[in-house]
Amino acid sequence: MTTLTAHARSLGLHRLRRALHEHPETGLHLPRTQRAVLAALGGLGLELHTGTALTSVVGVVSGTRPGPTVLLRADLDALDFPDGPRHACGHDQHAAMLVGAAQLLAARRDRFAGDVLLMFQPGEEGHDGARLMLAEGLLETTGSRPVAAYALHCAADVPAGRFGSTAGPALAASGTLAVTLHGAGGHGAWPHRTRDPIPALAELVTALGALPARRFDPFDPVVLTVGTVHAGTRPAIVPDRGRLEATLRALSDATLDRLAAAAQHTARAVAGAHGLEARVDYTPGYPATVNDPAECARVRAAVDGLFGPGRFVPGTHPALVSDDIGRILAEVPGVMTSLGACPPDRDPATAPGNHAPDAVFDDAVLPDGAALLAALALRRLAPEGPP
Repeated sequence: MTTLTAHARSLGLHRLRRALHEHPETGLHLPRTQRAVLAALGGLGLELHTGTALTSVVGVVSGTRPGPTVLLRADLDALDFPDGPRHACGHDQHAAMLVGAAQLLAARRDRFAGDVLLMFQPGEEGHDGARLMLAEGLLETTGSRPVAAYALHCAADVPAGRFGSTAGPALAASGTLAVTLHGAGGHGAWPHRTRDPIPALAELVTALGALPARRFDPFDPVVLTVGTVHAGTRPAIVPDRGRLEATLRALSDATLDRLAAAAQHTARAVAGAHGLEARVDYTPGYPATVNDPAECARVRAAVDGLFGPGRFVPGTHPALVSDDIGRILAEVPGVMTSLGACPPDRDPATAPGNHAPDAVFDDAVLPDGAALLAALALRRLAPEGPP
C-alpha cells in the first residue's frame, strides 16, 4: 500500500458521506450540501468559490510552483423518488472522495507544479449543472484552462474496489421526446363518433420501438425507450387526448440528432393516420461522454501504481446512460472512470443498480477513490514519478 492510500484511509471520509446521505437534496440548489462541503474543505488553505446560478463549490489546490491545471469533478445531487429524495446514485460518495483528494493534495503541495481545480457540481440528475458551471467560468478559474479532467462514478452492482473505463465513446448522448395526441372524446359505446387517441398511442409505442432495429446501424447503437403513457380516466369514456414520453440515446451527438428527427416524423405520421393532431416536443439532454484514450492509459497506470495489477478492468463497450461530464470532456481531454461499490453482503450479479430505490454503496471504497483522484492530479502535474 502506498503512502497516499494509507493517508486516504486515515481521513474518515465515511463520516462526511453519511452526513450527506442523511440529508439528500435534489436539483441545482443544495444549500445544506454546499455548507457541508465548504466546512470539510475549511482549514486546507484553498481558494474557494461558490456559484450564483447553482450552489456549486469550486476549489483550487495550488502547488508550490507554477504549472498547468488539472480538473477533478464530483457531482452532489440526490435523486427524487415518490417518497422523497435519496442518494441512490452514489453522488454522496463522489463528494466525499473529492474532499478526500483535496485533503491529500493540500498535504502534498510541494510535490506538484500547477493547480488542481476541484469541481463540486449540483444538478447532474437532469438539470445540466455542468453547463451552468461552464457558463460561470469554471475553466478559467485558475487563469489556465485545464489540460486534463478526471471524474469517478460509483456503481452499486460492480464488485467493490474494481476500477474501469472505456476509451472513446463511453456514455451516451441523450434527449427526451414528448408527444401529445389530440382527438375528440366521447362515450365508449360509440367509438365511431370519436377520434380516439389510445389506439394511436399504442401504435406509436410500437412504431417508435421499431426505429432502432430498422433505421439504424447496429454497430452504431441507439436506444429509444417509452417511459410514460397517459390517457383516459374511466373505462366507458374515450379521452380527447393522450400523451407519451420517451428517452432517446446514442453514442454520438450526430446519431442522436438523426434518431430525434426520425422519432418526431414517426409521431406526426401516426397521428395523421388516425386523424389526430400531434404536439411533438423534443428536448436535447446531455452530449456523449468521450474518454480520451491517452488519459485512459494514465488512469490504468495510476490504478496499477496504487493498488497493483488486477484492480483495473478495461471496459469492453460503452454504456447508454448519460452524464453531463460529457460537457467537460468536450472541452478538456479526460476520463470518467467507474468504481465498483457493491457491499460485501450482496452479489453484484443481482444487486440493485444505480437509481434503484434500494441501491446500496459500500463506504469501504471511499479511500481508494480519493487516492486515485489525488494520484491522477499528482502524476499529471509531477510527471517525473508516481506519488
